[in-house]
Amino acid sequence: MILVIDQGITTLSFIFAFFIIRQFEFTNILRGHFFIYVGAYSFVSLAMFYLMRLHTGLIRYSNTQDIYRVFGAVLATSLLDVAIVGAWLSPAYHLQTVNIYSVLLVNFFISSSTLVIFRIGAKKVFYYIKWKTSEKKEHILIYGTDGNSILVKQALETSGMGRFVIAGFIDDNANKVDKYIQRVRVYHSRKVEGLLAKLKIDKLVVMSEELKTDAKKATIEKCIELGIKVLTVPPTAEWISGDLRMNQIKELRIEDLLQRPPIVIENTKIAADLSGKRVLITGGAGSIGSEIVRQVLCYQPEMVIILDQAESPLHELQLEMEEAFPEATIRLCIGDIQNFNRMYALFSEYNPQIVYHAAAYKHVPMMENNPSEAILTNVQGTRNLADLSVTFDVERFVMISTDKAVNPTNIMGASKRIAEIYIQSLNSITATSDSKKPKFITTRFGNVLGSNGSVIPRFRAQIEKGGPITVTHPDITRYFMTIPEAVQLVLEAGTMGNGGEIFIFDMGQPVKIVDLARKMIKLAGFTEQEIEIVYSGLRPGEKLYEELLNEEELTIPTHHSKIKISKVREYAYEQVVSDVSELLDFNKNSDELKAVSKMKLIVPEFLSKNSRYEALDLPERRAL
Repeated sequence: MILVIDQGITTLSFIFAFFIIRQFEFTNILRGHFFIYVGAYSFVSLAMFYLMRLHTGLIRYSNTQDIYRVFGAVLATSLLDVAIVGAWLSPAYHLQTVNIYSVLLVNFFISSSTLVIFRIGAKKVFYYIKWKTSEKKEHILIYGTDGNSILVKQALETSGMGRFVIAGFIDDNANKVDKYIQRVRVYHSRKVEGLLAKLKIDKLVVMSEELKTDAKKATIEKCIELGIKVLTVPPTAEWISGDLRMNQIKELRIEDLLQRPPIVIENTKIAADLSGKRVLITGGAGSIGSEIVRQVLCYQPEMVIILDQAESPLHELQLEMEEAFPEATIRLCIGDIQNFNRMYALFSEYNPQIVYHAAAYKHVPMMENNPSEAILTNVQGTRNLADLSVTFDVERFVMISTDKAVNPTNIMGASKRIAEIYIQSLNSITATSDSKKPKFITTRFGNVLGSNGSVIPRFRAQIEKGGPITVTHPDITRYFMTIPEAVQLVLEAGTMGNGGEIFIFDMGQPVKIVDLARKMIKLAGFTEQEIEIVYSGLRPGEKLYEELLNEEELTIPTHHSKIKISKVREYAYEQVVSDVSELLDFNKNSDELKAVSKMKLIVPEFLSKNSRYEALDLPERRAL
């Protein structure tokens, strides 16, 4: 049908051009060779349009490229027609009645313009019908007025099939407010509340790469409060074949709101440290460990050894890495860091130069009920790896710690603090004895978004089930950081460390968990009457506020604004070795109470909360 319509347009355009050149002298025109000219052009046009497949494109998706193809087809038809007329028809029929070049020149503009108008008109009619027949129309605001925002508008109008009505643009630039872009008005972000009632706004659309500035976040927060759903679209570079697809339009996630401006790291320094090195990553199949793997592989190490005891996640990571880094040398090892002999065999075989130690038990209530496993993995496992790093002359040993190691109130936090103490004391010995011995470095940060077992996936699952959302306490707060930015800072801190430091990261402002839950309810399109929030009480070992520094500690700034060094008290290596050995002996003998009591002696600031181990706290410490 499109091919027939195109040929009708081109033939009528040629006839009209012919009449124009002959000044509409119909009697002379029809007595001349008019029908030969028209027949030849129609035949050439049909052949050329068919060969160039102009009729195969869906009119409703026509774009600039299709317009270029129309001009190309008309031009090619004109050139071929000139050749045929000049080389064959003119000598055969003695065609001297018209200047064919002038006819084709006029026809080029008439024909190409008419074909383009036909496509634009058909497209407009299609979307007008869709818009009129669409059962539910959604009134959309688009944040921003740059070229990308205009592309988003065009894409929504095209892809939405009449479902979306672009009600306006939002911008804070006074020079653009109250102006019009493609017949759509630009409003100031302060007017969002008024626009809700005036224009019946349903949704705000924002580019996903533009969520990190304060102005945009304030507007998004306001929309959430007003019940306006927020949608994100990917950067235009990620659109499929230059077109935005409906499945690429996502609802805003709470993780997007918690993101901060991107962290800038010194890639050249990290590259110099990692390039050509053998790197061991423990807990490599976990959320933090796997991201360390991804980022380390970008710096072209000689080999990456990934250690984990979880078989299935390790297999999934292997498949991902084989696809993403086919040229990289990767060794996947299943093993438990508690097993010294297995770790010795691994170090002996691969002789790593850099170790990132992310393997740990981290769930507070679980470890409170299983202290022996927390001690085995977090303390004994760390000691195994640290001692082997000395034996095999590892250059750097970077341990991933936690904010729960500060003034710990639970077994997990205390076990990580003891691990910190051990590697710091070990560093003090190796630093003085041999400059080639490992530099032991600790990095300490809070919760990471999207990590296994974090609160956000749990809340999301509870919302999907219709609620209620369970929060332990109305005042509980936590720090949050994305996994990629946490790992970036780990790599940076590992590079700048001279050994013995505890690096703490700028986690931003703490977030009240109940506020997080409320925002997630609103983002899902519900109210607190529909999805109830219930308080379950603090879990064993849990505290209301996490800290990043001990009360006796000070911080020293570094060249990176997001990283500071914690100045902690020093421990004598011999005493630490004795204390840790005694702790592990108690644990080996399944003497749980003695083991926990020993932990409290090693870490005097360890005061249990909501736990059966509160009875073991020293009275003088409990009084504080």
